[in-house]
Amino acid sequence: MKTKIKVNKNGPFIIDGEFELVDAEGQAFDLGGRSVVSLCRCGQTTRAPFCDGSHSRCSFSSEVVAYALPPKK
Repeated sequence: MKTKIKVNKNGPFIIDGEFELVDAEGQAFDLGGRSVVSLCRCGQTTRAPFCDGSHSRCSFSSEVVAYALPPKK
């Protein structure tokens, strides 16, 4: 199964599948055996980069509809 990244309406990115999440230095986050995590999009989380539900308290609003990128150069 491919790794799936879902952009939730007014909420986080949901990553589902096999992946590794690393910080700016290349150090891997310990995901505690999870294969599904939520990453913050609102910028208000206290557990960056993970979602803590802050989007529901800060009136975060973002609805993204899939579209095609231009051809690769």
